[in-house]
Amino acid sequence: MPKETEKIKKAVIGKEEEKEVKIADLPGIGPASVKKLEDAGIYDLMGLAVMSPSQLAELAGISESIARKAIQAARKMMKLGFSDGLEFAEKRKEVRYIITGSKNLDDLLGGRGVETKAITEAFGSYGSGKTQLGLQLAVNAQLPLDKGGANGKAVWIDTEGTFRPERIKQIAESLGANSEKVLKNIFVARAFNSDHQILLIDKIGEMIKDGEPIKLVIIDSLTAHFRAEYAGRGTLADRQQKLNKYIHQLTRLAEQYNLAVYVTNQVMANPAVMFGDPTVAVGGNIVGHASTYRLYLRRGKKGSRVAKLIDSPNLPDNETIFFITKSGIRDEED
Repeated sequence: MPKETEKIKKAVIGKEEEKEVKIADLPGIGPASVKKLEDAGIYDLMGLAVMSPSQLAELAGISESIARKAIQAARKMMKLGFSDGLEFAEKRKEVRYIITGSKNLDDLLGGRGVETKAITEAFGSYGSGKTQLGLQLAVNAQLPLDKGGANGKAVWIDTEGTFRPERIKQIAESLGANSEKVLKNIFVARAFNSDHQILLIDKIGEMIKDGEPIKLVIIDSLTAHFRAEYAGRGTLADRQQKLNKYIHQLTRLAEQYNLAVYVTNQVMANPAVMFGDPTVAVGGNIVGHASTYRLYLRRGKKGSRVAKLIDSPNLPDNETIFFITKSGIRDEED
């Protein structure tokens, strides 16, 4: 009997150890400070651990010495530091994939589609299929894991008025899914300027904290507001700095919550290119370096679309074709 008691005791202790540590558990961080941090978009230990003592002191209304102790405690709990390659490989097993609807496109992206903990960028001129791919992914993210989905919900940040519920219904019905339920699992927000667009990222963290199983964030398009609000060479540095900060927020969101980020990007013609395709993505190297996978989409022959992978940490440059059909993104026309 004492052995059984010991087993139960150990099981209880194990469960207590697994209990999620919250910001309120840190030394010197009371309910009032937690409220101030949440108002500033800081909901978890990771958000606090990467702050400086002066930043935390200002946001939480505490002294720098208390802020320093809280940050040190958060970093210790989060085990922020180096890990060996084997440990990192083990963490990579958490990565999930969302199929695109086209096997050709999935193969181009490594065989399984768009991955979580990463930013996938698609750029191209209007009509190249960027938004259509986003709509397909918003549906496919809800599929179970064994069907190529992430078994979660999607968020659509709309900067250009491109979200179409009727198209979602078409794609859902072609998969035999309940279109009303599929639409219910997509959260849509219309961003009216760049500041609003940035604010919505904080809202996503809040929703996840409240229990929403969000596994995909779609931004269509990433650069539209930044491009419109910062016109001319004189404002280029300010625009790039703001855009850089925003993309790093997206990267942290993807990594922290193991979700996929799919962004569309506008293009412009590079006047310095005399021969070949002068099309380049807006945002320059800031967007280029931050995106894990970069796809260049364009119209092909006989109604097809061409997808070219131009940047990836582990895949070769390559291209493939796909079609936009009534059923969604496919390898062949209906």
